Amino acid sequence: MADPDRPLLREEDLEITFFRASGPGGQHRNTRETGVRIRHLPTGIVVTATERRSQAENRRIALERLAEALRRRRRRRKRRIPTRPGRAARERRLREKRLHSRKKAMRRGEE
Repeated sequence: MADPDRPLLREEDLEITFFRASGPGGQHRNTRETGVRIRHLPTGIVVTATERRSQAENRRIALERLAEALRRRRRRRKRRIPTRPGRAARERRLREKRLHSRKKAMRRGEE
């Protein structure tokens, strides 16, 4: 049974490429294509992993990152429950309206 929190990653939806990772790690890292880039074709999400010297380890990390990105994308935001403005906010709004009204009245030559 599939876990609802874990998105289903199908092999045909993934484009996996390997590249030469830079940084520390010495000759082993500089001569091997240990960096992993995974593109999820349906969504266009791209994740990379270059932390480890092992391609298999980087692939596992990249797949975890992709799964997390898909989970974040699928997550629904809770609807905001509208709240009533407080007394101070109502008074502030009315004060601003009165000032604005007086300004306009002065322009018309009333007051």
